[in-house]
Amino acid sequence: MPSLVSRRTLAAVLTPVLLALGACGLKPASAFIPAVEPGSIRPIPGLRDARIRVSSKEFTEQLILGKIAVLALKAAGADVVDHTGAQGSVTFRKSITGGENDLGWEYTGTAWITYLGREDPLIDPRAQFDAVRDLDLRKNKIAWLAPPAPYNNTYALAVKVEAQRKYGLRDLADIAKLPTGQRTFCIAPEFLARNDGIRGMLKAYGIPYGSGVPARNFRVMTEGVIYQGVSDNRCVLGEVTSTDARIEANGLTVLTDSRHFFPNYNPAIMVRERVLREHPELTALFARISPKLTTGTMRDLNSKVDMDGEDPAFVARDWMRAQGLVK
Repeated sequence: MPSLVSRRTLAAVLTPVLLALGACGLKPASAFIPAVEPGSIRPIPGLRDARIRVSSKEFTEQLILGKIAVLALKAAGADVVDHTGAQGSVTFRKSITGGENDLGWEYTGTAWITYLGREDPLIDPRAQFDAVRDLDLRKNKIAWLAPPAPYNNTYALAVKVEAQRKYGLRDLADIAKLPTGQRTFCIAPEFLARNDGIRGMLKAYGIPYGSGVPARNFRVMTEGVIYQGVSDNRCVLGEVTSTDARIEANGLTVLTDSRHFFPNYNPAIMVRERVLREHPELTALFARISPKLTTGTMRDLNSKVDMDGEDPAFVARDWMRAQGLVK
């Protein structure tokens, strides 16, 4: 098993390569797959040498989930193609619906709002999953594998504890208490464009975009910089996700969402229907994994990458070994 130093060294060596390849428009060199042997995941005859193409988005949690899927399929005997690290939800989704990739982990809320165009999320997580599963299969021939993971990586807005106390911020509705000049947001580009992003949230809480929050009040930056941006007072509020360990590490606190604007974001494997018909064993394979992905587990795995500098592939492998899924 490589040491922590060797993992960090590998990450440091690979990062410039990944960036260079991405700039050239080539597939990123994210296809590094650590060696594993079957554990409780045993070789599955129906998956032997089956060519399965796995994708994920580019942020930490998705890279970890993507590697978990890759390693599970490898242990089951599949011929896995690692296409993890797609830039953004739309690119990731189109790669699967368009047939370039076969499966990946997606969040129920993202599918319901962004892909399926629904405005009103369902508060009950299982009802939300069932609705996404049924509609996506009917409209797009995309199957969702049950059960979804129990953790909910919902969007949220966070503030420094000092700002929370100064302005009396507890809930998203309290943003209306802020002077207009203090309604400043550190957000990622996608959060500005998504239906379930910042503009929809402001509308739900009766804060008009433009007059209530001028465009200049948005500080658009990469997701990894947001936490530091709030901590350094570049903005009062920052876009976060509930399983990110950097919330606590940067001394931030999350505002409650009393109007339930943000939907449930429980992850599950979405897979092309044709692929599932050919390989129905996929359902049982991932049913061994999904229930183990709790909120605490995902925060810990994210922290190993974002706070400790480990490589997502090794983090995924070590967790799967600890669970006895692989050796």
